[in-house]
Amino acid sequence: MAAVITIDGSIGEGGGQILRTALSLSAITKTNIALGKIRAGREKPGLRRQHLTCVRAVAEICGATVSGDEIGSQELVFAPGKIKAGNYRFDVGTAGSVTLVAQTTIPVLLMADGVSTVAITGGTHVPFAPIWEFFESCYLPELRRMGAKIEAKLGSYGFSPAAGGVVELRVWPFDSNRKLESYELTDLGVYRGGSVIGVVSAIPKSIAEAEVGIVLRQFPKLDLTPEVRTIDSFGPGNYCYAKLDYERASVVFSSVGAFDKSRKTVGNEVVQGVRKFLKSGKACEKHLADQLLVPLVALTGRHCEEMFRVVWYDDWTLGIQKKTKHYETNKNVIQMFNIDDTI
Repeated sequence: MAAVITIDGSIGEGGGQILRTALSLSAITKTNIALGKIRAGREKPGLRRQHLTCVRAVAEICGATVSGDEIGSQELVFAPGKIKAGNYRFDVGTAGSVTLVAQTTIPVLLMADGVSTVAITGGTHVPFAPIWEFFESCYLPELRRMGAKIEAKLGSYGFSPAAGGVVELRVWPFDSNRKLESYELTDLGVYRGGSVIGVVSAIPKSIAEAEVGIVLRQFPKLDLTPEVRTIDSFGPGNYCYAKLDYERASVVFSSVGAFDKSRKTVGNEVVQGVRKFLKSGKACEKHLADQLLVPLVALTGRHCEEMFRVVWYDDWTLGIQKKTKHYETNKNVIQMFNIDDTI
């Protein structure tokens, strides 16, 4: 019987990232996994629709045998097969994040035997997940800098609870003859300007105008270009984001509105994100850091922290760089896999 890695889903931050990382690496390394206590650290533990979509998406791509793939399940056994290119369509069925599903499948598809297309339906702008603009302007450019070839477009917007958002991907296989040797994000270069954008669907435009104004007033020296957009979607929605463009990369800070969330709160959350980043003087935004770990493993074939050279978002403490709990949890899951011998 093939060896199985047993993973405790309650370790670290105890959330869905443990599942997503484990699924991607299981497929990439052809390693059987057994997860228990899935999302034990969350108010509603076990698999929700977004997580179940990730399970079934990776299973379809690699022909896996799965048990425990049902809503609410806290136990999952996943035995991967061969990764195959194809034309895939995945529907979360709720406003669960399509970008998190995309981040789970992309590293796997980079190891496929040909070009793949993927259409994912769900939420494109929802709380506690990368919004489309972060995915497009921050995450994907770094993967391309690593050597990956990926195209992506936003087909439609999806807010909570109506959903209906669509992201479409085209992913080329990575050339295994040119393994990535190292990667660094240590200097953003010269600041080239930025923008602050408020977006509304089926709600008053004045809400977005107020949010944009809050951000603009706090950063007069950044010379941000304001914009307010009214878009169509399957249900009402709102978000605001600031995008700062530097010579070598862009950074995005956002807040998604909700019925019980004031325009002041939305604007101030964007302000806080920008302010902390500027104060840090560091190059790599903390959420981006943990999202890059699995692609680095896939494209280097090695445990990646030793050659992931980054000037971190967080301050140094006692000579050791602080990293988010998400980052540390992600790293701990990665270290359970025998990367060097399998990719």
